[in-house]
Amino acid sequence: MNAPQAGGSTRTRLAELRDLREEVMRGPSEKATQAQHAKGKLTARERIDLLLDEGSFHEVEPLRRHRATGFGLESRRPHTDGVIVGWGTVHGRTVFTYAHDFRIFGGALGEAHAQKIHKIMDMALAAGAPLVSLNDGAGARIQEGVTALAGYGGIFRRNTRASGVIPQISVMLGPCAGGAAYSPALTDFVFMVRETSQMFITGPDVVQAVTGEKISQNGLGGADVHSSVSGVSHFAYDDEETCLEEVRYLLSLLPLNNRELPPSLPAGDPPDRRCDVLRDLVPADGNRPYDMRQVIEEIVDDGEFMEVHERWATNVICALARIDGHVVGLVANQPQSLAGVLDIHASEKAARFVQLCDAFSIPLVTLLDVPGFLPGVDQEHDGIIRHGAKLLYAYCNATVPRIQLILRKAYGGAYIVMDSRSIGADLSYAWPTNEIAVMGAEGAANVIFRREIAAADDPEAERAQKIKEYRSELMHPYYAAERGLVDDVIDPAETREVLAAALGVLRAKHADLPARKHGNPPI
Repeated sequence: MNAPQAGGSTRTRLAELRDLREEVMRGPSEKATQAQHAKGKLTARERIDLLLDEGSFHEVEPLRRHRATGFGLESRRPHTDGVIVGWGTVHGRTVFTYAHDFRIFGGALGEAHAQKIHKIMDMALAAGAPLVSLNDGAGARIQEGVTALAGYGGIFRRNTRASGVIPQISVMLGPCAGGAAYSPALTDFVFMVRETSQMFITGPDVVQAVTGEKISQNGLGGADVHSSVSGVSHFAYDDEETCLEEVRYLLSLLPLNNRELPPSLPAGDPPDRRCDVLRDLVPADGNRPYDMRQVIEEIVDDGEFMEVHERWATNVICALARIDGHVVGLVANQPQSLAGVLDIHASEKAARFVQLCDAFSIPLVTLLDVPGFLPGVDQEHDGIIRHGAKLLYAYCNATVPRIQLILRKAYGGAYIVMDSRSIGADLSYAWPTNEIAVMGAEGAANVIFRREIAAADDPEAERAQKIKEYRSELMHPYYAAERGLVDDVIDPAETREVLAAALGVLRAKHADLPARKHGNPPI
């Protein structure tokens, strides 16, 4: 488009504005759009259209251009400056968003680009509405030097101020290298798309130059790596359409901000529905595995839940679901993976999830079948004490309604850490198959009756007898209930009904923490 001319009638000016807006909407060129599509990637505007309700997007600063000079920048001043920002609705509720436009400067961040993002982040926080970033950028714009780096600093500061106030979701739809990777790491959820999105601090070339290791971009920081190895990504999908649809679903489970409750829906699934299948689903033998996901499916509305970090630290399950139409956060040991023990990664995963739920007024239901913490030199040397304390701190600090349900094993410190009554659970229930103890009967008998077993004519028979004795004295299913540490022992078939009633009565819970600037959690 030619440079705008001074003077002219209002109609002339309106025609000029219309042409300018059409040019902005088209983007830099058809060739650039084709190149984006050839990589299996959508354009920024196509992504926004998938994220938001149809026709709801309101763009901010579409005519913004950079003011930088040098290195040829003064002759390249495209509108939007490579990022599209604004707000719209998802399922009728306000959501703010920004999307890097890789067709312009490779989505790289410069001063004007950063200021647009700062503006929309400030608006989201002021309006009390979620922020979704659609990331597809080449990092800082090298030609703009330190001003680009300062732009990232402003984003990081705003991410931190918004943490726990509004939901922040990062959707990785292209490369994200260097310091740019820290903004997603500061947000509540990270989504990635296989093959097309990567995150790393130093790229493959730098890694090879420094360490001699040769690795591809996806091998270093692709979606599968971050969703199953590093734990940086919470969700990974095969295509952008599915990814953005799941972002919409996640937003339907979250409140707009920390002053509101999560959205509730009319419950089509009766809260008093019996779960008879649970009587047989969980084996009474504590050494036999089963899939905890099947238990969750029986308990929640319509068997529907959204698992967070599904492929990382698989020995613990963290999920969002609804019970009687109201959103709950579920934390559950998974006996199919490492027998459901807690280890460093599982503790970190569950702790972050508990903190998220507490920040956004999502009640917590904790399902226990845990044999303890994972023993081992590596776990101890890598700080299982410190990392396990993160989960303990998160639960102790949480003021939302908290319900514990013990299905089977609940041994040692892991029982305490998994939201026991002693650390503040509002209600604790157990199935008749529960075993709550310092350790398993076999280990306990070996410690307590070591001398008797060693002195017996038949040590194995004596050991078996002492195991039976310990189990009958201290591990029968009503031992904790008799001492007020479990509120009731329930029929597994009534689990959904009991949880729905308990959540209902706790919905108005109000609890205050002592006045303080902030706590000092273990790191």
